[in-house]
Amino acid sequence: MERKSCRVALMLDLQWPYKRHSEIFAGVQRYAEEQGWTSLIDEFAYDTLRRKRGASERYDGIVARANPALARRAAELGVPVVNVWPSSPARHLLPGVFPDSIETGRLVAEHLLARGFRTFATLTSSENADNASEVVEFARLVGEAGFACASAHVPQTPSRDVTTWRKTERLIARAMDAWTTPIGVYVGQEVCGRLVVQLCHRRGWRIPEDVALVAGKNEVTLCEQPRPSLTSIEIGYDRIGYAAAELLDRLMGGQPPPADPIRLPPHGLVVRESTDFFAVEDELVAAALAYIAAHSHRHIGPDDVARAVGAETRTLQNYFRKTIQRPVATEIRRVRIERAKRELAQSERSLVAIARDVGFGTIQRLYEVFRREVGVAPGEYRLQRQLRSGK
Repeated sequence: MERKSCRVALMLDLQWPYKRHSEIFAGVQRYAEEQGWTSLIDEFAYDTLRRKRGASERYDGIVARANPALARRAAELGVPVVNVWPSSPARHLLPGVFPDSIETGRLVAEHLLARGFRTFATLTSSENADNASEVVEFARLVGEAGFACASAHVPQTPSRDVTTWRKTERLIARAMDAWTTPIGVYVGQEVCGRLVVQLCHRRGWRIPEDVALVAGKNEVTLCEQPRPSLTSIEIGYDRIGYAAAELLDRLMGGQPPPADPIRLPPHGLVVRESTDFFAVEDELVAAALAYIAAHSHRHIGPDDVARAVGAETRTLQNYFRKTIQRPVATEIRRVRIERAKRELAQSERSLVAIARDVGFGTIQRLYEVFRREVGVAPGEYRLQRQLRSGK
């Protein structure tokens, strides 16, 4: 007997260990262990500072998701604080270490533009300072490409209570009413990305053919299940924690705070099913783009792509220029560079191995093309995005 398809709800009041909390903690701890610090967990440090304590119980410095009370009391006592909360109401009062949200917006925009989308939208929280900068850069880049971006806001914590959850559903549905598919969408939080997927299913919209999603900061459990899996940004929050502890060490040593917050670029995009699609109407070009994405790590050129899709090379070149405004060879090179970026940011593999496996063949060719197209050498790009191994 054929089993009936089941619809199962999960009401678990899950307290997600967000990376922006747990990984920053891990990065701070890593530096603390290297330096031989004693680490103390104190979720109400501002109140602790208010109390008179003996010299042996005083804090020499604090890394915090800082609030104004902590900023004021620490300043009175001369205790250095490094803020790791970009949306903190005290962010202008303290030195901080944050993700480079402008770079995040750029990565998402470039990814969706490269997939051929010509219509775009964002769904983010107005309470989230990182989201605000991401959207500005995202909209700027798609605007430079000649396209509009429809931006809407949702609550920062949709599951706060039932009223907020229903409000979030309504806000997302209202935003979707104005969308024209196919569309590339950036959603600031994974849970809202999941709501978008569910509402798309109600409307009969396909993911990613009608709506391609990039959602959140790679909270893996939410990104990978249920299907379709969600493309997301990997920030590398452990580097934020490590750099914050490093900065605190300098402040405790008497060095002045930096004039501006330290911002670290994200590791890169983790591409999953929700953007695994090329939004071009021409079937020949779409097939060619899919072939390039699957085979760019091999020694292929325009002739190989044309043969794979059953077209003359000149014909395919003409279609590429008409449809995506770039030649076949440029697309092959772009995909190889994106593969190289992911490898450099997310692995410790040698440049020789990366050059070979992403399709450049030699490290000299990787260096030449990468520096010309990206503006920095591959090794420098890796250093900018990876956690330093320590001193």
